[in-house]
Amino acid sequence: MAVKKLGVLGAGAMGGGIAQHAAQLGVEIVLGDIDMKFVDGGVARMEKLMAGSIKKGKMTEDEAKAALGRIKKTVQMEDFSDCDFVIEAIIENLKIKQDAFAKLDSVVRADAILASNTSSMSLTEIAAATTRPDRVVGMHFFNPPQVMKLVEIIRGYFTSDETVKATEDFTKQLNKISVDIKKDAPGFVVNRIMMASAVEALKLYEEGVATMEDIDKAVKLGLNYPMGPFELMDLVGADINKHILDYLFAETGEVRWNSPLALKLKMKAGQLGRKTGAGWYKYE
Repeated sequence: MAVKKLGVLGAGAMGGGIAQHAAQLGVEIVLGDIDMKFVDGGVARMEKLMAGSIKKGKMTEDEAKAALGRIKKTVQMEDFSDCDFVIEAIIENLKIKQDAFAKLDSVVRADAILASNTSSMSLTEIAAATTRPDRVVGMHFFNPPQVMKLVEIIRGYFTSDETVKATEDFTKQLNKISVDIKKDAPGFVVNRIMMASAVEALKLYEEGVATMEDIDKAVKLGLNYPMGPFELMDLVGADINKHILDYLFAETGEVRWNSPLALKLKMKAGQLGRKTGAGWYKYE
């Protein structure tokens, strides 16, 4: 059965992007956050992006108006009660996510699926905060979710095959392509590979083997990647990169996931990447 009403908890870049994409495809949306200023900010970003699409001839003003009209803004968890499917896209903090899932579990109808857009955390631990761990699943979108085609579907220990199948069907409804992450392993697939590349690039930079510009150029031209590791770190954000590394290190105890000094210094300097106007590169 197609998802008719989607709840999105978290109106930041990821949550807002997921909500916008689904709304443009005709899905009714409940978009929530802890403060209405965050929800309003998320909708304002949508309006700006849609205005750009209208200017480029990719959508009409009527289509944009209709999509925005499908979005209900809220700061009340109870407003998610009649959603078919809820995606959490809040801060990467396990305790905060568990609290959010416990509240969602208490108000969302029993047959609905609760999904997390976590980029690395254990779905088993998140699901443990609910009374329906078989209906909790990971649905990891990539930035920007309106554009990126991939969704990692992650199974927690108790996630049922029925829940995975329903999530795969919903992914197709969103015109996305999914991969099945069969084990609840830290970092899943993409972030494990991405962070391994990032750490090695940072080591090469710290050792003076090559400049970051040449490292990026070598990876793009030598491996045919669309972005170099430093460009990708700026897109994702230094704070997110460090958080993923810290989580991988804490979960596995493997020294290879210890954050390089260069990344720690970027964090201390507040140069997080594109979202702050400066990271490894400077942005307008």
